[in-house]
Amino acid sequence: MGKINLAVLPGDGIGKEVVPASLNVLDLLADIHGGIEFEKTIYPWNCDYYMEYGKMMPDDGYDQLRNHDAIFLGAIGDPKRVPDHIALWGALINIRREFQQVVNLRPVKSLKGIQSPLRSDAPFDFVVVRENSEGEYSQVGGSIHRDEDEIAIQTNVFTRKATEHVISYASELAKNRGNKLTSATKSNGLFYSMPFWNKVFTEVTAKHEGMETELIHIDALSAYFVTKPESFDVIVASNLFGDILTDIGAAIMGSIGIAPAANINVNGKYPSMFEPVHGSAPDIAGRNIANPIGQLWTAKLMLDHLGHTELASMLLSTVEDLLVDGIKTPDLGGKYGTTDFTDELMKRLKEK
Repeated sequence: MGKINLAVLPGDGIGKEVVPASLNVLDLLADIHGGIEFEKTIYPWNCDYYMEYGKMMPDDGYDQLRNHDAIFLGAIGDPKRVPDHIALWGALINIRREFQQVVNLRPVKSLKGIQSPLRSDAPFDFVVVRENSEGEYSQVGGSIHRDEDEIAIQTNVFTRKATEHVISYASELAKNRGNKLTSATKSNGLFYSMPFWNKVFTEVTAKHEGMETELIHIDALSAYFVTKPESFDVIVASNLFGDILTDIGAAIMGSIGIAPAANINVNGKYPSMFEPVHGSAPDIAGRNIANPIGQLWTAKLMLDHLGHTELASMLLSTVEDLLVDGIKTPDLGGKYGTTDFTDELMKRLKEK
């Protein structure tokens, strides 16, 4: 039996509910269908940890995480106690960068059984590939002065290496899907960074003969997510643009509670990390009403990454079966709680 050494960070808020529920589902898949075993180490690094120790993770935290096969993360954040920039930079963002997780992968798909808020019923199925290590989220800048003279400066950093990496990854992904690649840009407003991005995009995609490519300004692209999402296959975007686009993607799917994400290390030196998009949602934490689909779909991405594609497909298709049968959490108009949904999911998986 193959062992998968999993680092688990439930995090804050609803992460403490949807992560344990999803781990139960993963264990069931492993026991019944997979010929695999999850060896899990739970790391309680969250805002509670910060309140006790003054930091989001211990000094040797990276050393503890680096030898795992994958990192399964819930959600980080408790803004009433810890400012978001401290919580996220102290754990999530620094893990992405320390472990060279340069690609953030976020699928956007109309799931069976969920009515999109869009007027059109045309099904959509695309993937946003987001640069994950620099760009607009670079920690370069500063602030000076006070009161009316106060100044804040944030510097964007775009390197050829990182830009080529993410566009090459997106190109290979598109080649194995619909062979169409769209790039998010804003070269009519950002004078240096986006023309550079466009140039690298053109150079990299020129190596892929027959691939359909397009450059679309981010404002128009955001609108097209609403008016014609079925026209996209793979979209590549900078850190900020990809972040915003995928929240729109979650909205057109029907709920941010169902959106997954994967932070991919492409060189094999460090583990990749898998997390849902929804955040810690402290307003509904502890009420057993959180939608577990975002965490479950994230588990599906992790199974795909680890080479267990059949199990991954079984997991998502069974989730869709439940949705078609009206088994939904309150955010989707249903009456089922977090544990109700996952209990029914496990029951269905046992029957397969």
